[in-house]
Amino acid sequence: MGFWNKLFKSKKRNNPEDYYKTEITETYVRVTHPHRKTEEINWSEIEEIKLANTDDGPLAIDIWLLLIGNNKGCSIPHGSNGYEDVYDIISTYEGFNFENVIKSMSCTDNQLFELWKNET
Repeated sequence: MGFWNKLFKSKKRNNPEDYYKTEITETYVRVTHPHRKTEEINWSEIEEIKLANTDDGPLAIDIWLLLIGNNKGCSIPHGSNGYEDVYDIISTYEGFNFENVIKSMSCTDNQLFELWKNET
């Protein structure tokens, strides 16, 4: 039995999201990945928040949370470490569009969903 277990034993594979780490402080959000440039934006610089859906799933990342502003931003994959923590913060922003979150979660096409925009 040991031979067959070794032969067919599946190795644990990491999801693509597992390589992303999100650091949150009172000042900024930083996203790191071992093979990508580190992205960082200050909370005070965020001008827009979007969800970007792709048709790349399910084997690749297909939903990204985008924090955009001041000619920089962070892209955080849905399901990655820190995504929920960032979402919990931004979902409290006045005018946050929960309807577009729901639309994004049922979308399998390439599409952008605006969640919040700084109107000041």
